Amino acid sequence: MKTFDRKIKHIPAKVGYHMPAEWEKHEATWLAWPHNIETWPTQLSEVEKIYIQMVRVLAKGEKVHILVDDLREEERAKNQLSKDHVEMSQVFFFRIPTADVWIRDYGPNFIVKNDPLKSEPAFNRWIFNAWGERYESLKADHAVPDRLLEFLDIPFFEPGIILEGGSIDANGEGTVLTTEQCLLNPNRNPHLKKQDIEGYLKDFLGVTHVIWLGEGIVGDDTDGHVDDIARFIASDTILCAVEEDKKDANYSFLQDNLKRLEKATDQSGRQLKIIELPMPGKVDCADGRLPASYANFYIGNSAVLVPLYNHPNDSTALEILGSCFPTRQIVGIPCGPLVCGLGAIHCVTQQQPA
Repeated sequence: MKTFDRKIKHIPAKVGYHMPAEWEKHEATWLAWPHNIETWPTQLSEVEKIYIQMVRVLAKGEKVHILVDDLREEERAKNQLSKDHVEMSQVFFFRIPTADVWIRDYGPNFIVKNDPLKSEPAFNRWIFNAWGERYESLKADHAVPDRLLEFLDIPFFEPGIILEGGSIDANGEGTVLTTEQCLLNPNRNPHLKKQDIEGYLKDFLGVTHVIWLGEGIVGDDTDGHVDDIARFIASDTILCAVEEDKKDANYSFLQDNLKRLEKATDQSGRQLKIIELPMPGKVDCADGRLPASYANFYIGNSAVLVPLYNHPNDSTALEILGSCFPTRQIVGIPCGPLVCGLGAIHCVTQQQPA
């Protein structure tokens, strides 16, 4: 199928598409191999080790698709993964240059057709403007989905507005979580009002209900992505990040989000179950506070990858997520070096539904 033949001009929701929940079965997880020395001036080798851990765990339950800049980077990544006994038959490389690793935000937003007998995947190709024109050098990653069309033989939709994957979280049954700080920010789509944004979410994610939270956490350069503060872990259940220290700068923001969720309902008007997830305290680097949160976990087919920060709450977070996903392996991954780049595990992963 030729690339230009695959763009669908219809509205996804009107032709039976929706965004599935992250815990639904994956065909693969997409990653972009880390290489940007400006993102990690001194931590790049440590970040590579974190990637090796992620790939090793994910490859036990699904394919892992990795973007690399060129053959040299591919061979280097293969060598490192093989040395760490990764199941390489599950790992596939794609030579697509990237400016950085944040594929959650610039990569394809996969959706599927509402047909229980046959999975028909497609994806939304949103506009990526590097989080409100914040990083000129990273805007080039807007082109990544176009390059992926060489390998993904599936149709796609073009909503025509700016949106990042980390700003939304869906329960797969009609409800999506997002934040006012991000989606209503004038550096995204200043010509659109709140009801307009809701319309796009409903049309292109196949949802009928939008839950609006307020602000994200301190240090988040994405203007409040929801995947650092609240996540669906079942169609009727949300994990909500809370800060216990009233003197912490995140306390009031997260309390406001918690109160909103306690009043929220799902797409059918039913009260949601809210489980509180602690924060890892203040995690700093030379440039200031980092957006460290346990809510930035990733749900794979057979495992849940959880960022850890050498804090007493690490064990609590693992215990909570273990109770939420009793059939999956809960794997804690120390993410101090990774979050120095202002993101963690969920930010660097993108699920492709089966």
